Amino acid sequence: MMLSALVPNDTAFHPSTFVLLGIPGMQDQHVWIAIPFCSMYILALVGNGTILYIIITDRALHEPMYLFLCLLSITDLVLCSTTLPKMLAIFWLRSHVISYHGCLTQMFFVHAVFATESAVLLAMAFDRYVAICRPLHYTSILNAMVIGKIGLACVMRGLLFVFPFVILIERLPFCGHHIIPHTYCEHMGIAKLACASIKPNTVYGLTVALSVTGMDVVLIATSYILILQAVLRLPSKDAQFRAFSTCGAHICVILVFYIPAFFSFFTHRFGHHVPPQVHIILANLYLLVPPVLNPLVYGINTKQIRLRIFDFFVKSR
Repeated sequence: MMLSALVPNDTAFHPSTFVLLGIPGMQDQHVWIAIPFCSMYILALVGNGTILYIIITDRALHEPMYLFLCLLSITDLVLCSTTLPKMLAIFWLRSHVISYHGCLTQMFFVHAVFATESAVLLAMAFDRYVAICRPLHYTSILNAMVIGKIGLACVMRGLLFVFPFVILIERLPFCGHHIIPHTYCEHMGIAKLACASIKPNTVYGLTVALSVTGMDVVLIATSYILILQAVLRLPSKDAQFRAFSTCGAHICVILVFYIPAFFSFFTHRFGHHVPPQVHIILANLYLLVPPVLNPLVYGINTKQIRLRIFDFFVKSR
């Protein structure tokens, strides 16, 4: 049975449902492709859940750096959970149909949580800047109230900048087009089905990517330039090494988050020679790889977290 026959040929302004194809041209391999994705999703749930449990239950870790790490783990859990369950349902249960409003909801959370995580990484860079460049004022600058306000600002910024995506999609007619060659609903994937100009969608999407996420990258880079200058002025090599080691995990997390995300973003808009299968796999990986690797990076590179995890598993045994 053709996938287009799964739903009626709705010619209304908005279709009642969309059909997510999965990975076009690789439908026969869906069952096997889902296995590594499912394994990575389980690792993300276990890793981030462990980080949250350890930080929440150990009062000695209720410091700004670890509170921001808590917020990062929460966004990671939400980020991968917005897409992976539906993707696995497509691959294993052939549940390709998603409601129109369900699709818009998924699109909203994918982009909003991604923008929120980018803001959290910026907040963590600011935390490292204050810890190294203003160590005597660290606890007074980043007190509990300030951290709460920063966390709220990260979430609100993501919601406010992404909500116009929903409005821009709502204004588009679809003329019965309802088949999305993807594993989840994302802004340009939906917009390209429309039978009207999507220039406002393209312009706003690029504007958000460059002015929000791009600005985060610039500010993070600026903070690390200032950190580098401060570290090189430290009198001893040992002090320099300790300062760099506190930033190592965060730098790894930044690279893991932004490199695949920007690669996927720009190939989607400008890399017309890139096979669609490659783009779709990359689009899934940039939402899944950071939640998998972030707990591993912080668990290995952060001594306090590493010791708490070791103690946790020893006591469990």
